[in-house]
Amino acid sequence: MIVRIMGEGQVKLADGHFAALNALDDELLAEMESGDEEGFRRTLVALLDTVRRLGEPLPDEALEPSELILPGPDATLDEVKGLLGDDGLIPG
Repeated sequence: MIVRIMGEGQVKLADGHFAALNALDDELLAEMESGDEEGFRRTLVALLDTVRRLGEPLPDEALEPSELILPGPDATLDEVKGLLGDDGLIPG
């Protein structure tokens, strides 16, 4: 799967990592719903760090269709709420 982190670029991630990302996404969604800004920030950073750690960055000149688009690390809780559907950042 190709994942884009807004403002950073694309990462190729094996489908086997989907469960780990989904768990973080569920946590992020719960924090957003409760308005937990500190928890939201911590979990967003953890989600992005996990994608970077488990994935392989694509070259800057590569332009692959992204199956998943994640906000950058500086995104606010309100900005991410605007990006979400009811399923969170990672559709289940």
